[in-house]
Amino acid sequence: MEKIRNLSVRKTILLYMAVALFCGFFLSAAIGRIVERTHMHIWWKYVDKEAFFEAVEKEGPYYKAEIPRPSSYEMTPSDLFLSEFCDFLETWTVVILSMAGSCGTVFLFYQNKLRKPLEELAGGSKKIAENQLDFCISYENQDEMGELCREFERMREQLARNNQAVWRTIEEEKMLRAAIAHDIRAPLSVLKGYQEMLTEYLPGEDMDMGQAMEMLSECGRQIQRMDAFVETMRKLSSLENRRLTPGNISAGQLERDIQGELAVLEKEHGKQCMLQVSESKEEFYGDKEIILEVTENLLSNALRHGKRQITIMVKTGYAELSICVMDDGDGFREDADKITEAFYGQNVKDSLKHAGLGMYISRLYCEKHGGKLVLGNDERGGAVMTAIFRRIA
Repeated sequence: MEKIRNLSVRKTILLYMAVALFCGFFLSAAIGRIVERTHMHIWWKYVDKEAFFEAVEKEGPYYKAEIPRPSSYEMTPSDLFLSEFCDFLETWTVVILSMAGSCGTVFLFYQNKLRKPLEELAGGSKKIAENQLDFCISYENQDEMGELCREFERMREQLARNNQAVWRTIEEEKMLRAAIAHDIRAPLSVLKGYQEMLTEYLPGEDMDMGQAMEMLSECGRQIQRMDAFVETMRKLSSLENRRLTPGNISAGQLERDIQGELAVLEKEHGKQCMLQVSESKEEFYGDKEIILEVTENLLSNALRHGKRQITIMVKTGYAELSICVMDDGDGFREDADKITEAFYGQNVKDSLKHAGLGMYISRLYCEKHGGKLVLGNDERGGAVMTAIFRRIA
């Protein structure tokens, strides 16, 4: 049965037709024999027995006695009907059995070979049209229909993979757009702060020209940062593909860059920021823009949740650079894995103010730089966020 079930469609229909023809021939012969006997039984009733037996005695090589067919008016109505019915069967049995055999062959062929795979394919097509790809075509026969079902299943699997790839692309583009909007806010906040300070103090001559030029210089640096950031992001399809642009970074240089932003951030949030940079003659080799972006994300989180004071501690070495940001808020209430998820927000009001990407982007950039992001709580209260960067070989 296994071999018959796995026969090809062509061989199967030939087998069914051969069986149907054999059965039709056998039944035709049997019915013909029955019809002949029935005829003889009916006609014998109306034969002159003595004349028939005399004719039998005269049989020879060229003569054979047969029971003659009586005329219709001699037979009773029932015998006449039965005799004519036998004539009908004798004439049309082959035709009737051929048609019945053909119909039976078609029915069995469809039932055994086509019904199940066609139902599987029709159901699969309907589900694909409804964008439901979590199903499986289960038809294991090793014939043409089985091969067709397996090809359909391969097509479904490829469609599912393509669908997942499209969704991943959409999610990556969404993440990239959100990251651009998130990371560009820090330089914009600094520019806005300096603009407000210049607008407030410069007309009243409460600020000397040196301070004003220093602020304008810092504004120019932030604009250059935004230009470089936008150009970098323009070429990306996802955050993971962002390339590092390493360079030598000294402790003094990093202190000046961070301190230049703290003055504006302190005034904007009304909180005190203390920057502590460990003196070191060794220069770190890494991507300064990524390091500053991570620092700004950590500062933004600390300023948002801290109460009065934020502490930033920077340690620069040859092989490693670490930036630790501590606040005096309530600290983290969930584990680091949850906090560093994309679009994380502790509550609805919080999510209205920021995208929930700061910790996710910081963790991602630290890992791209060979380091890690460590989140925890201080024993005295408040959150402690430490970004560790490894030297780029």
